[in-house]
Amino acid sequence: MKKKRWLKWSLISVVILIVIGVFGATLYMYQYAFVPGQKSFLNNGKPSKFYRDNQKWLAKANKVKWYQKSATDDLKLDAIYVPAAKKTTKTIVVAHGYMGYKEDMARYIHLYHDLGYNVLAPDDRGSGESEGDYIGYGWPDRLDYVKWIKQVIAKNGQDSQIALFGVSMGGATVMYTAGEKLPKQVKAVIEDCGYSSISGELAYQLNDLFGLPKFPLFYTTNLMARVRAGYNFSEGDATKSLAKSKLPIMLIHGAKDKFVPTKMVYENYKAANAPKQLWVVPDAGHGEALAKQPTAYRNKVAKFLDQYWEK
Repeated sequence: MKKKRWLKWSLISVVILIVIGVFGATLYMYQYAFVPGQKSFLNNGKPSKFYRDNQKWLAKANKVKWYQKSATDDLKLDAIYVPAAKKTTKTIVVAHGYMGYKEDMARYIHLYHDLGYNVLAPDDRGSGESEGDYIGYGWPDRLDYVKWIKQVIAKNGQDSQIALFGVSMGGATVMYTAGEKLPKQVKAVIEDCGYSSISGELAYQLNDLFGLPKFPLFYTTNLMARVRAGYNFSEGDATKSLAKSKLPIMLIHGAKDKFVPTKMVYENYKAANAPKQLWVVPDAGHGEALAKQPTAYRNKVAKFLDQYWEK
């Protein structure tokens, strides 16, 4: 009898320890992946001259602040609007990457400004000067971008023409946004190195950084994200959004991307159910396409957009 009782309490103790361990690991993973802050796994080396030069350009550029409330959670969101040098109805809305902020997009803002467009660059929830204590990976943010689009139309007029552009997490954000019901003024989407799903990216990182399988932390972390951040990250699937979207899309990815694996761009391209163009850039890592091939990048995005602007 004593042996059975000892075995029973031993099993209970083991189960309790496992539960405590999984809960602690889940808290760690949520803090690691979903709470804004400095991330050790990101490359925070010295910024390149290309990056610094564009930051200096943006600091001096003519720009104004825009604000709005988030579509959910009542957060104040911040953006900068850089008007074109010559008045135009064409605006590019740009979405930044993971742990980035609007000023990080300076090189892309500069590019589209030089092409003659207005540019709106928001800070996502929990990023830059926007309120929020979680990273949305583009999924809740997609609804905020619908509101930013409507603000562009309200301020610039019903004859506005708008294209969406994003890099990394921002690439996923604009693909998610493309799957929503959008005003007719939105004409096209360009995404650069966005993931095909939040689940796929997090599972890849869980294995790449920690050598861990999806079970159980992937699922327990999703549960915690639903409780603390208010969204189910397994719903964030760019392939499903692209299958619904009728917007022309250009997909760009580095052939040597190890952060968002290059295979994901092929998944997105296959899913896209509209006019589409794919450019995989040789020798480019994550988010390096513009820096590696600036002239080709400029020419390709300009040519793509010119096909879909109303003359």
